[in-house]
Amino acid sequence: MLPSEPKIFHGRDSELSDVLKLFHQPTPRITILGAGGIGKTSLAQTVVHHPEIAARYDQLRFFVACDSVATKTELATLIGAHLGLKPGKDITRLVVNHFSHGPPALLILDNFETLWEPTKSREDIEEFLSLLTDIKHLALMITMRGAERPAKVSWSQPFLQPLAPLEHDAALQTFLDITDYGVDQGEVDKVLSLTDNMPLAINLLAHLVDSEGCSNVLSHWEREKTTLISDGYDRRSNLDLSISLSLSSLRLKMVPGAQELLSLLSVLPDGLSDVELMQSGLLIANILSCKAALVCTALAYSDNQKRIKALMPI
Repeated sequence: MLPSEPKIFHGRDSELSDVLKLFHQPTPRITILGAGGIGKTSLAQTVVHHPEIAARYDQLRFFVACDSVATKTELATLIGAHLGLKPGKDITRLVVNHFSHGPPALLILDNFETLWEPTKSREDIEEFLSLLTDIKHLALMITMRGAERPAKVSWSQPFLQPLAPLEHDAALQTFLDITDYGVDQGEVDKVLSLTDNMPLAINLLAHLVDSEGCSNVLSHWEREKTTLISDGYDRRSNLDLSISLSLSSLRLKMVPGAQELLSLLSVLPDGLSDVELMQSGLLIANILSCKAALVCTALAYSDNQKRIKALMPI
């Protein structure tokens, strides 16, 4: 069973068009990247329900959430369950054989970083991906936080850029679709400024505003910050949890000084350029490597002026 199509989905027409263009290739292999809460899953869900994709793959669209698995065997078992396969001694081979001898299909692996992040299992996971992409008629799309693509796969080009925050109009429309249209525009703009137009933050704050009003939310934010919208049980309903998953990334921990640089960016709304990083005299070793680690984990991003910044909620 596929997840439902997002009912509120604004500001991603360009990204959706870019994904659909890649499906004009014989067998696309697509990565949707970006920060936690930026809307990767929503974009993938929109793609899987798009009329062009539904017509092309009909009943052979499989959307597999990878949150609950940690190894290649567990992933293969989960995919096998979606295919209706009985668990076997070599479930990986069963899955590959099933797709190899079947008609064209689309497989979407959502939140793939859960599997790929641990270095001890990464080689096995990438090898399994490679086996899947050896199947000429199996289209593959993954979503994962960060800005890196797994190796051993010839990903379709042009590569999709990591998802950016929504433009203001799309963020405002998303907010208004959730809340009462009678809210004060000035207060709405103040609430949106807290989200940096991250879809998850907009969604959570808008629902809170709908029940408590803008003034109360703004007042509570001063004391509670992101904990105000962190009562949910998973990364899609808890902003702190979503951000914490990125902060605990092994890719970040392997680069000493990266978290210190993130702390600095968090108090510099205009960010820093590479020249400023190098000439700042900061006591952070390998500062450009720290910058790369933050970008790779999507905890920071480069704006149009090539200045590295951290999103407001982070």
